[in-house]
Amino acid sequence: MGKFFFVATMLMVSLGCVHAQDDSVQQLEQVQFDNIVIELGGKKYDVEYAKTFEQRARGLMFRKELCEDCGMFFKFNTAKLAGMWMKNTYIPLDVAFIDRNGVISDIKPLTPHSLASVGSSKKVLFALEMNQGWFAKHNIRVGDQINIHR
Repeated sequence: MGKFFFVATMLMVSLGCVHAQDDSVQQLEQVQFDNIVIELGGKKYDVEYAKTFEQRARGLMFRKELCEDCGMFFKFNTAKLAGMWMKNTYIPLDVAFIDRNGVISDIKPLTPHSLASVGSSKKVLFALEMNQGWFAKHNIRVGDQINIHR
């Protein structure tokens, strides 16, 4: 009887954890984003803007595609050594880490579904995720300046 009670209790706890995970995924799926215009390489782009914790946590998760010049611009609360990962993200992306002056410090590839954190080499205030290869295709490099139009 004691073994049955233990197994039944563990099953209920496990089901509760699964339900809690489902709830957090549903909350992430419901996050809405603003847009922001950035200027990079002499051209302006209208991209999604992740400025809150919930928006940054959601990022580009669950998306199956991203238009050619679409992306997501992240603003952190303070300048920091930032890291990005690709949990629940299907699209191969590149991330540009950007310092407080708008200068790109790193451009790094991100692998779909990878839980490995890809980090900046120095403290940054922003990051920009675009389709993989987008920065190279547009001749955007480390050291280039990004301007933010609010």
